[in-house]
Amino acid sequence: MAEAERVIGTSDSAGAEEAAEPAEQPKGRRRIAVLFAVALVAYLLDLVSKMIVVAKLEHHEPIEIIDGVLKFEAVRNAGAAFGIGEAFTVIFTVIAAAVILVIARLARKLYSMPWAIALGLLLGGALGNLTDRIFRSPGVFEGAVVDFIAPAHFAVFNLADSAIVCGGFLIVILSFKGLDPDGTVHKD
Repeated sequence: MAEAERVIGTSDSAGAEEAAEPAEQPKGRRRIAVLFAVALVAYLLDLVSKMIVVAKLEHHEPIEIIDGVLKFEAVRNAGAAFGIGEAFTVIFTVIAAAVILVIARLARKLYSMPWAIALGLLLGGALGNLTDRIFRSPGVFEGAVVDFIAPAHFAVFNLADSAIVCGGFLIVILSFKGLDPDGTVHKD
């Protein structure tokens, strides 16, 4: 337990808490900076990849990356994962905006580096797909997301989708390990 407390920066003794209290604020800001840095990288990678796909791949034949296994193919997806719910694009836009707001509120209590990375991936992915929904045709809040990574026998997706899935997977792992966003460890 003492090792876990040392790693995540918590302590059971009141004197140590008082001594560590001034150091917690910069540590918390550092975690928030990591969250936003990860989000920015995920968002920019998604944005740039979609710009390239629209400019070079849309209205062209798919590019085989690994024969019969993986190709790049420009697809516009008005729905959610696997193209489900194309009539509910506005609802998906509202959900993405809500996720962004929840992450921004949670960031204030963020003292865990793994949670900062996970939430950064979720935030970057949500922003990437939200940008498409707001700015792409057919209109504001009804835009279709640009997907292009097409594995054989699976749905076509993009880097924002990958960031969301990786962030969600990491959150599940952190939750099972008992690590909370505030850096505390609980055992259930």
